[in-house]
Amino acid sequence: MTKYVAAIDQGTTSTRFMIFDHAGGVVGLHQLEHQQLYPQPGWVEHDPLEVWARTRAVMDAALAQAGLTPADLAAVGVTNQRETALVWNPKTGKPYYNAIVWQDTRTDKICGELARHAAGQDRFRPQTGLPLATYFSGPKIRWILDHVPGVRQAAAHGEAVFGNMDTWVIWNLTGGPDGGAHITDVTNASRTLLMNLRALDWDDDILDALGIPRAMLPAIRPSSDGEFYGYALGKVPVCGDLGDQQAALVGQTCFGVGEAKNTYGTGCFMLLNTGSQVVPSRHGLLTTVAYKLGAAPAVYALEGSIAITGALVQWLRDNLGFFDFSRHVEDYARSVPDSGGIYFVPAFSGLFAPYWQSDARGVIVGLTRFINKGHICRAALEATAYQTREVLDAMEQDSGVKLTSLKADGGMVYNHTLMQFQADILGVPVVRPVVAETTALGAAYAAGLAVGYWRGLDDLRRNWQVDRTWQPAMEAASRAKLYRGWKRAVERAMHWVEE
Repeated sequence: MTKYVAAIDQGTTSTRFMIFDHAGGVVGLHQLEHQQLYPQPGWVEHDPLEVWARTRAVMDAALAQAGLTPADLAAVGVTNQRETALVWNPKTGKPYYNAIVWQDTRTDKICGELARHAAGQDRFRPQTGLPLATYFSGPKIRWILDHVPGVRQAAAHGEAVFGNMDTWVIWNLTGGPDGGAHITDVTNASRTLLMNLRALDWDDDILDALGIPRAMLPAIRPSSDGEFYGYALGKVPVCGDLGDQQAALVGQTCFGVGEAKNTYGTGCFMLLNTGSQVVPSRHGLLTTVAYKLGAAPAVYALEGSIAITGALVQWLRDNLGFFDFSRHVEDYARSVPDSGGIYFVPAFSGLFAPYWQSDARGVIVGLTRFINKGHICRAALEATAYQTREVLDAMEQDSGVKLTSLKADGGMVYNHTLMQFQADILGVPVVRPVVAETTALGAAYAAGLAVGYWRGLDDLRRNWQVDRTWQPAMEAASRAKLYRGWKRAVERAMHWVEE
């Protein structure tokens, strides 16, 4: 019987299960959203039990849709929203608190206290490749230990464990309280602010500084693991695990040094493969693990992380009621020839790369009575392209590599207005592959490599095909003028929050 490989893609706003054939084609798919919880300004949470219930539901539905059973699956991979942290009781499977989402800013004071050190915000960057920021998991664990009654005592007795969402999903998939695997992979571990990039292990000095017991943390495993993490759905090996952006890098087959991709989702994330070299950033990027396939050495990447891109469209839909469906943002954006001179800086969770300023907040500048809903929608899309340009500039400065084209993936790449403006403001072609949801595909590739479903990276490269390319059509002078305006707008967003 023909075998397939599947992937769970546990994202910020939804969870889906995708089933792929050997050519990387989609055989089955089901997706469900989960609630976004906002208890206070700047706080963002998810209900982990709801997320797990959605995960089980999408797996059953996708298999049924495709007319398949678990016996048809050779392996399952997992990919996930990174830096979203939770702590639960391994004996009962019950979380002590909601998952604290990567966009959440409540750990700002913790990060500020840790930065009162000679190295400041870069205190742990030599070990981790990351600045001190609310983005990462470690300070979130500290917050739970400090603020949720009984958790620190439970951790001391082995009754409280931590995981990013990959760890939570895999633990439940492989048995939960009945022997579930408490593991993570190197890519997710590299986003906690707790892992030493070179040793690929938890850093005891950082754990001491944050007051986090090592026993709470999952075992760190390769992203593609032939020894398997465990089994799901009866006898299906679970053997692939990648943070969502690293999964997209694998799905885009960016296996060569200097190859890059940009994923347009809730946030926007550009990764550049730097090979076996740990390349420190001097221009506000993150140094991270790209993937580790079995016993082969780890591959590293430079990353530019943008907090709010697709989430801005969702905000216009849900908070302001501009439209009923996110895809309609393009209809409004196309109703006007340009943004009417306004800029929308969506610093809802502060500014991520290349600024790392948690005290920034969102602004719309340049408003006149001429502006209508169409201009605001267009400015929202253009904000994604401008932020990507900032990250690309930093990446070229850090790496010395001049990109000649950009591989793009994620839900927003079907927005033609955005993709054309992206090519215009970058001055390079933007390329969309046939399978644009490369995050799930990358997790499936990791799992399939572990069981020999795909024999090697050349098999995966043969699967990658171009669907559409957008060529830049804007004059250089216009591009420079628009970008100068954006940089001025970003300055207005900075240092808004006061203690």
